[in-house]
Amino acid sequence: MRAAIWQMISAVTPLDETEANHIRFALDWIDSGADLFRVSKPATPNPHLVSYFLLVDGNHVLLVDHINAELWLPTGGHVELDENPCDTVVRELREELDVSAEFIGETPLFVTVSETVGRSSGHTDVSLWFALKGQVNQNYTYDTSEFHSVRWFHHSDIPFERADPNLGRFLKKLYH
Repeated sequence: MRAAIWQMISAVTPLDETEANHIRFALDWIDSGADLFRVSKPATPNPHLVSYFLLVDGNHVLLVDHINAELWLPTGGHVELDENPCDTVVRELREELDVSAEFIGETPLFVTVSETVGRSSGHTDVSLWFALKGQVNQNYTYDTSEFHSVRWFHHSDIPFERADPNLGRFLKKLYH
């Protein structure tokens, strides 16, 4: 699985120098032989791998008001031991919103390396960001233990002051 994840990340074309640096970090981290998968909450090992995924319908994206992070985020979750990050997307989407995944692309669109914030702050997530097809008019049943709410935003109306700091860059890549 390590080789498959390395290939997945290396195939991402960076948006900017920041993403290029994040990709280099992720590839070096994988090459180091370090453990990639979280085995103990909240942060063992540090860093660990995460799959983020944004449901997209035209100019709208679905975000979740995440209880622990205290931010509007894409849905997502930790990649389990020896799990393909695409399988994480399928599993987490079913768990968090009770829907099936329909990928816009089978590979991640974006890679970030970031320090977590909120109630479980202080560790590093290496995140692979995917885009999925969604429907603005669909009601989603969501995990109330993880999210205060879910909401569709026009991509120009997202409350970036209370969102993942990489979200704007992801949307720039997605829509351009």
